[in-house]
Amino acid sequence: MASATSFYDFKPADKKGNEVDLSEYKGKVVLVVNTASKCGFTPQYAGLEKLYKDIKEKHGDDFVVLGFPCNQFGSQEPGTDDDIQSFCQVNYGVSFPIMGKTDVNGDQASPLFEWMKTEKPGLMGLKRVKWNFEKFLIGRDGQVKNRWASTTKPETLEKPILEQLETKA
Repeated sequence: MASATSFYDFKPADKKGNEVDLSEYKGKVVLVVNTASKCGFTPQYAGLEKLYKDIKEKHGDDFVVLGFPCNQFGSQEPGTDDDIQSFCQVNYGVSFPIMGKTDVNGDQASPLFEWMKTEKPGLMGLKRVKWNFEKFLIGRDGQVKNRWASTTKPETLEKPILEQLETKA
């Protein structure tokens, strides 16, 4: 999608394979995370859920976390979309949306992830996702504001998220 100018231009698949028009998140702050159920970083689901609930309590629907399960790193997300949903709810009480399984790198990479990687390249300008649980912060204006590595714990993201919530679209 070469003509994309914002997060809202994309329509990734949800857990049932249906398109989700990201323009429904217009004016919100969104944390996009590529996730996996069998990864050393999987316990970050708990931190993401706490962050989501804590900020939602103060800011209502102005903030959302979107999880994008990915099986490209060590085959650490082998299950079906239904398996993934169940795992997230049973083990971590995840209440934020978990989308359909998504490729984040390579020939089949999601156009959304291609766009985010171009907008905010990683370390040394690399335009690829390095591992599970990389995080992209989307501002109210639909632009990528920040990107964090897998090792960045969700609880450390509250301040930059709150700063984005203070800005108007």
